[in-house]
Amino acid sequence: MSARCRIIVLSLAALAVAAAASPAANPSAGRETVFRGACYCKTGPTLQCTANLTERECRQQCDEALCDDWFWKERLPCWNWGYGG
Repeated sequence: MSARCRIIVLSLAALAVAAAASPAANPSAGRETVFRGACYCKTGPTLQCTANLTERECRQQCDEALCDDWFWKERLPCWNWGYGG
């Protein structure tokens, strides 16, 4: 094999390795895992819970509902602690 052929083969191999390692080849690379959990909204004396929301969805829902206070628990279902959730 001539030196020119070796350079071409090595260049193509390097390109193939770079393409395989790129984020476009692996769509899940670089993505954060988004967890779902329980979203609690407190308005006055009541505490309401909505299950299966991301923290961002919880924050948005509570902002829209004008909650006095809110919190989100990762990967947990809603629990009824006597507040009507």
